[in-house]
Amino acid sequence: MPSLPPSSFLSQPHRLARITLVTLAACFGAASAADVSDIELRRLFNPTAAELASESEGRIYIYDGLTDVDVQRALNEEFERVEHMMFIRTRKTDDTGKVKRDAESGTVEYEDDGC
Repeated sequence: MPSLPPSSFLSQPHRLARITLVTLAACFGAASAADVSDIELRRLFNPTAAELASESEGRIYIYDGLTDVDVQRALNEEFERVEHMMFIRTRKTDDTGKVKRDAESGTVEYEDDGC
């Protein structure tokens, strides 16, 4: 049975390609987290006809990690659709709109929904 070549067998271009792919994956992962918030805000304030049809059929969309300012705006501007929305891990903001963080740990502060 033939043995597999050691990892040092990979040529320099192959190692560089692997490092590049891992780095790109990490960058896209961080970027996609921000993109999710953008997608949710678009869906919340500018839903497509298909998304509205989905809601009219009873579908509920869970919005995760929006700020308390975004949630309050949704309650004011999209009140007729509120029954089709659920907000979880809502991030608290200060008077300037900046996300609040715990003074000691630096972790983001979330609204407590009592559940």
